[in-house]
Amino acid sequence: MITWNEICRLANEGNPEPDTTLQRSDAEWAALLTPEQYHVTRQAGTERAFSNDMCSRFEPGNYACVCCGTLLFDGEQKFESGSGWPSFTQPVKSNVIAYHNDHSFGRSRIETTCNTCGAHLGHVFPDGPPPSGLRYCMNAVALHKLEDDGDAPA
Repeated sequence: MITWNEICRLANEGNPEPDTTLQRSDAEWAALLTPEQYHVTRQAGTERAFSNDMCSRFEPGNYACVCCGTLLFDGEQKFESGSGWPSFTQPVKSNVIAYHNDHSFGRSRIETTCNTCGAHLGHVFPDGPPPSGLRYCMNAVALHKLEDDGDAPA
């Protein structure tokens, strides 16, 4: 289980090596994604709170990066945070998420990105439920809910 202290260390000293990487041009990403997905994932935007019904759904399943299909979260780790964005307590593996210090808007936070393709996902906070105490606050449009093992985007 990854801890807040480990996340802070990674944000300051460097992230784990991903299993694979994927790079595309901005034009390629723009052609593959909706305008909102592009804005959030490639331009570090944020969707409006409570704008996606993914926040209130808690069925079993897995969640992948909408850009590259990398498996990021297991639905068993999803919880109701009341924040207006889907929230998880842990990623599926320690090397699927990259962490970056974010000092935008006059506050210090830790940004989360897909460690495979660099897509902005959201932020992680140390105010989640036990046992991890973490809240991965994700933009719903940055995630793709997998119905089975074979439907991740390419």
